[in-house]
Amino acid sequence: MTQTERARPRASRHSRLLLTVAASAGLALLASGCTAQAGATDESGEQNHAGHSHADHDHSAHADRLAVTTAGGITVLDASALDAGTLSEAGQLDTEEFTRLNSFGDGKHLLVTTSRGFEVLDTDSAKLTGLVFPATAAGHVVRHADRTVLYDDGTGRTTILDTAALDRDNTTAPKQREYTAEAPHHGVSIELGDGTLLTTVGTADGRTGAVALAPHDDHWHEHAVSADCPGIHGEGTAKDEAVVFGCEDGALLFQDGEFTKLSAPDAYGRMGNAFVSEDSPLVVGDYKNDPDAEGYLLSAVTLIDTAAGTLRVAELPENVRYTYRDVVRGPEGHAYILSTDGSIHVLDAATGKIVNEFPVIAAWEGPANWQDPHPTIVTDGSTAYVTEPAAKTVHAVDLESGKTLASAKLAGVPNEIAIARG
Repeated sequence: MTQTERARPRASRHSRLLLTVAASAGLALLASGCTAQAGATDESGEQNHAGHSHADHDHSAHADRLAVTTAGGITVLDASALDAGTLSEAGQLDTEEFTRLNSFGDGKHLLVTTSRGFEVLDTDSAKLTGLVFPATAAGHVVRHADRTVLYDDGTGRTTILDTAALDRDNTTAPKQREYTAEAPHHGVSIELGDGTLLTTVGTADGRTGAVALAPHDDHWHEHAVSADCPGIHGEGTAKDEAVVFGCEDGALLFQDGEFTKLSAPDAYGRMGNAFVSEDSPLVVGDYKNDPDAEGYLLSAVTLIDTAAGTLRVAELPENVRYTYRDVVRGPEGHAYILSTDGSIHVLDAATGKIVNEFPVIAAWEGPANWQDPHPTIVTDGSTAYVTEPAAKTVHAVDLESGKTLASAKLAGVPNEIAIARG
């Protein structure tokens, strides 16, 4: 298998599943009182951090609100006064014991993953709006090209929404489009600017690759397909809408209408999450080459150049260890790795070398289970937010200077975190 083995586009034919437009039918209003754990995982116990593409967003000002999950609750934080050194609590609400958070992409709303599906949280009011997008096993949320795309692992259903839809009405179900896979699986979908839908292919027993679908009247037209991505997981969109999916033996690249396989240097070389900047052709991914390795700490990263169509692996220094929650992109296109030594290590995405580091929190150990609270980093432009579970604290950090801008103490132990990005 060559590094750039290509999958040919498929001939045009009617898709096996219909494109549907739905309004409020089939969408339930939120009811409280559930206690079941939410969030589907694959066999490795991983899921995209906050369910999205891990893209950095260069804003002239940081987002005003973010939210953090604790056991049985969510705390909304106000970051509007970071310049004055203040990160304050804006409100709290009760939820199920374990929930996940995703930005909707409109600068105001978050999606809370629960046993009911994707529930809408208004960060301005710090309250659930009562609107829920039903899912039997709510999974990934992807924001791209003014669309927010939800994936239900339990049914294989993709729901495509206008990212600005909730600005008009956050209590009534907006117009949406749907696609349902042949078989339910732990998957992910993304819609490109031209309307092409990229979605994973698989079953509950395993995942094999991805398909590119184009909308045509009342159905989807299959444009290209690849079955050369075992265990496909996660996605990220780089410059010029180059989309990368992780595989158990490398990565799968979709660019210019076709799929290209990028092989790992190891027979088992798993990339499960892509950390991207939509202004850069360079993608940084996590990497694991031992399927039997215990624990969730990783010691290498995948480096992909989507323009050149290449993949290589960079080993990290011995003091840099991380989990799937601990890598983001930020200033200068660098990757920022929150390591178990408590420092953020700055990695040059082109060379794979650590070029800077700055201490933020106390040293920590890897989690026993992937759901367990452990330090997490998310970014909004040049501002990073870092959770420190041992101190029940969230820190705002300037990634250009390494300075901690503000900190907020929580009543509970922080777990998941998401920013109300715009």
